Amino acid sequence: MGKEQFNVVKGTRDFGPQQVRERQYIIQAIKQVFEKFGFQPLETPTMERLSVLTGKYGDEGDELLFRILNSGEFLKPTSQDDYNNGEKALSGKIAEKGLRYDLTVPFARYVTNNRNDLAFPFKRYQIQPVWRADKPQRGRYREFYQCDADVIGTNSLLCEAEVILMINEVLTTLGINDFTIKLNNRKILEGICDVSGTSEQFTNVVVAIDKLDKIGKEKVSEELMSKGISSDQANQIFELIEGDINTLKVAFENSEVGTKGIEEIEEVFSYLPQENNTNFDIALARGLSYYTGCIYEVAVNNVKIGSISGGGRYDNLTGGFGMEGVSGVGFSFGLDRIYDVLSELELFPNLEASSTKVIMIAFDQESFKYSVPVLGQLRAAGIKSELYPDVVKMKKSMKYANNRNIPNVILIGGNEMETGLLTLKNMITGEQENLSIPKIIEKLQE
Repeated sequence: MGKEQFNVVKGTRDFGPQQVRERQYIIQAIKQVFEKFGFQPLETPTMERLSVLTGKYGDEGDELLFRILNSGEFLKPTSQDDYNNGEKALSGKIAEKGLRYDLTVPFARYVTNNRNDLAFPFKRYQIQPVWRADKPQRGRYREFYQCDADVIGTNSLLCEAEVILMINEVLTTLGINDFTIKLNNRKILEGICDVSGTSEQFTNVVVAIDKLDKIGKEKVSEELMSKGISSDQANQIFELIEGDINTLKVAFENSEVGTKGIEEIEEVFSYLPQENNTNFDIALARGLSYYTGCIYEVAVNNVKIGSISGGGRYDNLTGGFGMEGVSGVGFSFGLDRIYDVLSELELFPNLEASSTKVIMIAFDQESFKYSVPVLGQLRAAGIKSELYPDVVKMKKSMKYANNRNIPNVILIGGNEMETGLLTLKNMITGEQENLSIPKIIEKLQE
């Protein structure tokens, strides 16, 4: 059996103790900001019914869903016709569930199911993994964590401004200062389609524009024309995308939806401090089909990683579950991308203090037994501590302490048991003292 068969699946990763500490550092910073703004925690299941997931992300999103085979004889309900009719027909027979693609759609399902028990507007945050059957590449994984915050049950554009304020506070808390928040409105993109005569092709236009920064103008133009959009219409779309807010105001003179989009953008900016790093970006599209109003995307400047956050307003996401006309807005941080940014920019603080602070090393079996209740006293005092579990040569146990970067060692032998003064060694400075247990606790608590 080849070694590669024991490697992790492409697009997934193992995380060692230090990496987990660093990830928890990011999560804690995000949670503190979310809770400061009044958001409550929520968790939903790893898997959802495919009827919940499909049709919410557009055709491309549906293709990236990880489907879970039905239990037992999953091929039993299928027939030759299902095989002849292709994979979609077959998939519906052998898989009824899938791994969640994002946290927003499960949130909408939760809100619908619990509508009678929630106080609206309902503000929730959710930090859990999601899965996408995507092609793995730098900054893009098949399994990754999203850190969502959504408010549902209000049309107020103050919520959009608060999203921007939260993004700012989280990133600056983590030491990321050079970043750009892009802001647009799907109504503006609808207005562009109005003006260019491509309203019936709105979804195709948005999906194509969303790829502009990835494949370039020429390829996007080719994609638009492959969908039946003329060269003149494509050029008009690009002309409007490359303009500014004043260009759009003139162009949207006869587009009610486009004008509404501009008004909403201007209102959001009116709630923000004058000095802010939010840019109006007409080319921002975000391909997910459920967005209906303001949309966001956040990129850290001068790093090789794509957007680290995105989101927007959705006016009827719960409508797919029978709860019509409830507006919401939200956004998501990509934990894994933020991790990669902090790693690239070397912004992680020293997190060793969150690990073991002292390890006890016993010289023989008698002193080992003596050490066990001492270990209990250290832990009762809130000191992160361990007892080396075997009686071995001191060189081996000290090497273990060094490899673990444990800053303090307590050495216990016959002399220490007799006097009650234990040897405390600082592994960083080499300083060594003989102290009573209360004095050791006092010193380690400093």
